Amino acid sequence: MDDRRCGRFTVSASQIGGLTQQHALAQLTPWSHHAPPIQSDEYQQRLEKARRLLHAQGMDALLIGAGTSLRYFTGVPWGASERLVAMLLTRTGDPVLICPAFEEGSLDAVLKIPVEKMLWEEHEDPYASVAHSMSARRARTLALDPVATFAIASGLAGHLGTASIADASAIVDGCRMCKSPAELALMQQACDMTLHVHRLAAGLAREGLGTDELVRFIDTAHRALGADNGSTFCIVQYGHATAFPHGIPGVQHLRDGELVLIDTGCSVQGYQSDITRTWIFGKPDAEQQRIWSLEQAAQQAAFVAVRPGATCGSVDRAARDVLERAGLGPDYRLPGLPHRTGHGCGMSVHEAPYLVRGNTTALAPGMCCSNEPMIVVPERFGVRLEDHFHVTEDGAAWFTPPSPAIDQPFA
Repeated sequence: MDDRRCGRFTVSASQIGGLTQQHALAQLTPWSHHAPPIQSDEYQQRLEKARRLLHAQGMDALLIGAGTSLRYFTGVPWGASERLVAMLLTRTGDPVLICPAFEEGSLDAVLKIPVEKMLWEEHEDPYASVAHSMSARRARTLALDPVATFAIASGLAGHLGTASIADASAIVDGCRMCKSPAELALMQQACDMTLHVHRLAAGLAREGLGTDELVRFIDTAHRALGADNGSTFCIVQYGHATAFPHGIPGVQHLRDGELVLIDTGCSVQGYQSDITRTWIFGKPDAEQQRIWSLEQAAQQAAFVAVRPGATCGSVDRAARDVLERAGLGPDYRLPGLPHRTGHGCGMSVHEAPYLVRGNTTALAPGMCCSNEPMIVVPERFGVRLEDHFHVTEDGAAWFTPPSPAIDQPFA
């Protein structure tokens, strides 16, 4: 096998196939270039920005439940459950952490900011604790986490009244959409790790390779490199199954002349990667080559359209213009692009802003989005090339270099 050095790794010159499991596993050592964690002063800056946005919205308090936003503001990496764990932020004073009393020790182990605690016992109503804390700080109106469950919203309404509760999307998105240099560094590490996993996965291609085997390898690889929890998600599809944007059930086995679509990502200190590669196993036919080249052109057109002040919708339009000039679409018709061009990414794989028609949100430095104007040819195949960019002062910068060719997935 003809090998070439690529940084700290060895990859096959052909990129597709020719790599054994043993060889691939030997290239999976813990990542050596770690981005530093978010520092305490950055957490405080986030809270202060949330307070400014709270004031601008004319609200007195903000409630953030367990999930990615709670981790963003406090460092607490807990998922939501039936027990209320939440941060109450008012215009002044330390945040209040509402938490089951028996979880206090676990909470202390992960908190990154000073807080006042409001602990509740199993038989008590935690929403009464929120109302009590608001009353003590003379807060009457509450901006509620946009991903809060109906149970949380109704529990709060029982004490505060529905008229006192509003959507906190403008506050949460206003804080999270534009990433700091520290956040960009964590996302870059996650993207670099996932791109290396993609390279090794492509190298494993062989006749008869099962999609399940590749999924297992990709998860193992992410874990070996030091991702938070292996693969955050993983889609591997061959041939006609690539025509379904998020795949179809069942194990497929690779055959000569089939397209391979792999969409996967990982988390590094809570920050996500999300990269898709589509490549050919064997030789492409004319239609596979044509559609792949159009996908590449649409992705590049969207990237060129990115600049501060441009709307999210205009980036989606740039990609669709390429496809429509080639006779695909229009709109969401197939063959063509069945969904938006991209989504924001950060602590959630999908978050604001979204590159979709009608979205008038103006792009600003620090915003991060996927660029994936997938083309679907029904009953035959689909091609998705997905890389992420972040908005700079004068345009955009890729986290990962796009694919150069259908038979050369990596630059």
